[in-house]
Amino acid sequence: MSEKILVIGANGQIGTELVAALRGVYGIDAIIASDIREPNYPTSKNNGPFEIVNVLDDDNLRKVFIKHQPTQVYLLAAILSAIGEQKPKLAWDLNMSGLLHVLDLAVEFKVAKVFWPSSIAVFGPHSPQFNTPQYCVMDPNTVYGFSKLAGERWCEYYFTKYGLDVRSLRYPGLIGWRANPGGGTTDYAVQIFHEALRNGTYECFLSANTALPMMYMDDAIRATLSLMDAPPDKIKIRSSYNLAGISITPAALASEIKKHIPDFEISFAEHDPRQAIADSWPKSIDDSAAQTDWAWALEYDLPKIVEDMLKNLKSII
Repeated sequence: MSEKILVIGANGQIGTELVAALRGVYGIDAIIASDIREPNYPTSKNNGPFEIVNVLDDDNLRKVFIKHQPTQVYLLAAILSAIGEQKPKLAWDLNMSGLLHVLDLAVEFKVAKVFWPSSIAVFGPHSPQFNTPQYCVMDPNTVYGFSKLAGERWCEYYFTKYGLDVRSLRYPGLIGWRANPGGGTTDYAVQIFHEALRNGTYECFLSANTALPMMYMDDAIRATLSLMDAPPDKIKIRSSYNLAGISITPAALASEIKKHIPDFEISFAEHDPRQAIADSWPKSIDDSAAQTDWAWALEYDLPKIVEDMLKNLKSII
């Protein structure tokens, strides 16, 4: 049977790149990109099917399922950590109700596979901060974090109760050049490249030595496709797999950028509310389960990330 893959939240940082990657694998017409508003970039609508979708509107979502009969669904629509703290009830409603709407329709329409992204935000101040294991104390203190933790439990519940093949990754912070970040605590790691090239300076909203797990978008997309391509019997974790990336600080990232832009200068803001969020997250992650179960392996280290980001951004800034 030919695949028909619905990507919800296709205009975001991950969705922009995932749609292109999926179309490269399955063909343009097999991928239905969708979002709550028209895309402001040429991918999606101009190069393939696009639907306006609101995950909080059951009737709208159902019509899209009826029209396209998807065999796979990638649900990426969410409100991220920093914006979620400004709009907590909206963040909970979108992140939770949107997931449940999609899971229910996936069961009803017999969707073969569903992907839903979780995050390292599921961990909290009492989780082990270094080499954070797959299973440990999880006490997130942001709306984004506990909505993702609740979502993980729903995903495993739908797999156990209804046999729905739901798969998930706990993404670390993501660094990419093709789309802007979406209001998360790790956004600095993308913004710093734009400001370095435009102005030669950047004021970071996190402190110099705030270590966080980060991953290049190419690795994140490859991990997502690898997880979804793995045989069902290889998927041992039905909540969400840890995904580690590399652990970096703003100071280390700035230092690597200075190797390419020697005059670049970084400064650090004081009393930004995102600092408290970052301080509650792990400094490094253990993703050995992903390595063991479906042969996950990282490709991009810090020098390779910085070189590729600067090379690509120079051509569009």
